Parts: sequence; C-alpha cells; structure tokens
Amino acid sequence: MISVVYFARLKELFGVAEEVITATPATVADLIALLVARGGVWAEELAAGKVFRVAINQDMAQLSDVIPDNAEVAIFPPVTGG
Repeated sequence: MISVVYFARLKELFGVAEEVITATPATVADLIALLVARGGVWAEELAAGKVFRVAINQDMAQLSDVIPDNAEVAIFPPVTGG
C-alpha cells in the first residue's frame, strides 16, 4: 500500500489531493503506468514527454526507483522560482 499525493495544477486537474493505492507498484514507472491506464486527464498529464516530478518519502525520484511499501509518493509539476 502507498499514499500518492498530488500538488498544484495536477491536484486541480485530477480532482484529488491524495489517495491510497493498495497494490504497491514496484517502481515509479509502474505507478505512472497504473495512473495513465485510467485514461482521460490522467493519461494526458502523465504521458511520455510531459514534464512532472516525483518524490518518494520526500526524496526526489527517477522512473526506475523502487517504491517501498507504505511509502508516500508525491507527483507535482516542475516548480519555478523567482
């Protein structure tokens, strides 16, 4: 089981701030594939070539990173500063 948290425009577009996924995907890429399979805005916003960031337990992650059970996974658009 993992907790997935969405931030900024992704939270608005998906209509959810946080959800629990009971089956733990092996990697970040597996999680993204599971979400993309929902279709619609999920497939559009998380498609290959779209820019977004992922963190596992508040550490930046790559698509190949393993997701441990009971992890918090955050998905968010890139942040710019000024």
